[in-house]
Amino acid sequence: MTQAAQFPEGFVSSLQNTPGFQQNTFIKVHADADAPTSVRTNPLKATEFPNSETVQWCADGYYLNNRPSFTFDPLFHAGCYYVQEASSMFIDHILHHIYNSDREPITALDLCAAPGGKSTLISSFLADEDLLVANEIIKTRVPVLADNLTRWGKSNTIVTNNDPKSFSKLKSFFDLIVVDAPCSGSGMFRKDPAAMEEWSEANVNLCQQRQERILADVYPALREDGYLIYSTCSYSYEEDEAVLDWLCKEFELESIRIPIDTSWGIVESQSADKQAWGYRFYPDQVKGEGLFVACLQKKENSGEVSVRKNKQSSKPNYKEMDLVKEYVINPSSLYFFKHNDDWLAINKAHRDNLEMLQQFLYIKKSGIRLGKLAGKELIPDHELALSIIVNKDKILQTELNYEQAIAYLRRDNINDLNTQEKGWSLMTYKGFALGWAKLLPNRINNYYPKELRILSQEIIKEQ
Repeated sequence: MTQAAQFPEGFVSSLQNTPGFQQNTFIKVHADADAPTSVRTNPLKATEFPNSETVQWCADGYYLNNRPSFTFDPLFHAGCYYVQEASSMFIDHILHHIYNSDREPITALDLCAAPGGKSTLISSFLADEDLLVANEIIKTRVPVLADNLTRWGKSNTIVTNNDPKSFSKLKSFFDLIVVDAPCSGSGMFRKDPAAMEEWSEANVNLCQQRQERILADVYPALREDGYLIYSTCSYSYEEDEAVLDWLCKEFELESIRIPIDTSWGIVESQSADKQAWGYRFYPDQVKGEGLFVACLQKKENSGEVSVRKNKQSSKPNYKEMDLVKEYVINPSSLYFFKHNDDWLAINKAHRDNLEMLQQFLYIKKSGIRLGKLAGKELIPDHELALSIIVNKDKILQTELNYEQAIAYLRRDNINDLNTQEKGWSLMTYKGFALGWAKLLPNRINNYYPKELRILSQEIIKEQ
């Protein structure tokens, strides 16, 4: 069997005329090379990866010399970094090109967001006065998206579970829409060889039709002069440059050229008819996996969203709210609201946007869930523990060593914990919060969420 025959029938021949494709080195890198491991740090939970090479198009991205067991790194669970494929981090470079530091606040949508790599990247770029809506179409993938954004810790994020067509009613609502479209997946062949079993030319054509439907559905939600970032993890021209041509024919969109350094190995391409700019990542030419990405700017007005008047809501319990406010920093910058028995908080600037989105979308997560009040005591939520708004001056903190941290993350008993404190405590590792426990006279009640716990009982030493 030749190396080429390892690919699906017709795959290599289908790429012969795609921009920048180099058959021999492309085949060789899939046969011989291990995929690089890369992470992107959370700027608000600063951690370091010494002696690691920086990803050239993302200042927070790092290539690791070897792949550790992330499951057994408490800093991963604390949201200090995200394990993300390096090519995908190019969106950070695009954002820094199209927006300058004195810009107006941005309302951004990540349409196909799970598991959360691009959403956490966009979140790191956005300021508190900006808003991120992270949407996942597939219901079963929403929890992992919400969990990853919870780890990231910011309060200006809303997670939704909707079909792209639901966004068509939100006319001109978003300044930025990122569509990492479902695709035939050839860019992941090295990382996930099983994906080869799903590839076929017929599937490429089906994916192209799906991509065009998704883009047409969400297009009205982008405001005039707003930006659309389109990406796939496919090498197929039909899903990449051909979709750019379709977009520019169907809608009034202007292609944005993104500056790149030739040393990065990224292939700059243009579509056949409209000469729209695209950027191709081949694993034999860049230190990363397969990706296609492009940026376009909208040059027409789709009208305005039609908003129903909200029914007058009941007045909040201000006494309860005052108790809750003690647990967060800068409460004057937050809007506090109650859902069933839970208190939540989101940046005050986003109150109207939240109420508008509630009219059109199914919302899974809004801002930060703070917890429930039992009398004058807050029973804190896991989201509050991992957030950057938690008031650590108000709350006990218990620092754990590595073995204790792993025990906590497994919901096991924590041995040799030397503390005389009592009550709710943030359990921390190297100063970063992992979650809650309640310290009692004779025991510790571990409140780490059961669905997030480490299931493996493998014995791992500190890495």
